[in-house]
Amino acid sequence: MMTTIKLVVFDWDGTLLDSTLHIANCIQRTCHSLQLPIPDSERAKFVIGLGLIESIRYVVPTLKSSQVPEFIEVFRSYYLPSEPQLSLFSGARELLDLLNQRHKILAVATGKPRQGLDRSLLNNQLEGVFSFTRCADESRAKPHPEMLEYLMDRAGVYPHETLMVGDTTHDLQMAHYAKAHAIAVSYGAHSVNLLKKEPHIFMAQSLIELNHWFSASL
Repeated sequence: MMTTIKLVVFDWDGTLLDSTLHIANCIQRTCHSLQLPIPDSERAKFVIGLGLIESIRYVVPTLKSSQVPEFIEVFRSYYLPSEPQLSLFSGARELLDLLNQRHKILAVATGKPRQGLDRSLLNNQLEGVFSFTRCADESRAKPHPEMLEYLMDRAGVYPHETLMVGDTTHDLQMAHYAKAHAIAVSYGAHSVNLLKKEPHIFMAQSLIELNHWFSASL
């Protein structure tokens, strides 16, 4: 069945980029700076992959609309200085090389804004590796399927020819709603207990394990 896969779509933060702890920490520091209730680590990590506004509403449901711009500004003041130091997980480049050798179309579907993804691709020397990318400020946020449907349309493939790889339930739900296949990775933002509740064909504990699965299955 997996030999029919033509398009492989990756989430970014927590799937290819080792950024989960940094994002969660910046959310907590922002709440502390603004004297807002500080979410625990699990709640802060849960929103990774959602759009920015959706994330803020979940983390601080009592935040007034008038306070959102300040929250975003403070968050960025914590996040951006360390952004250039965020690197890919070990094994990510090898996996992308393998999929390129297998002539798969590669894409990214992320909750990051366009400018953020472009900076991250540049920082990690991945410009041109992905045929298509789609960000939360260009589509409806995950888990709505619009982002994945856009990528399938651009690639000219059907849902049964598409595989979504992600570390959150948002990714798995998006794939389900788009009628595509999904692989969960458990080393990112969401726990195994959360991930196993959503439809997926395989769960990888590491990128090395994911690489082995792709080598054997595609």
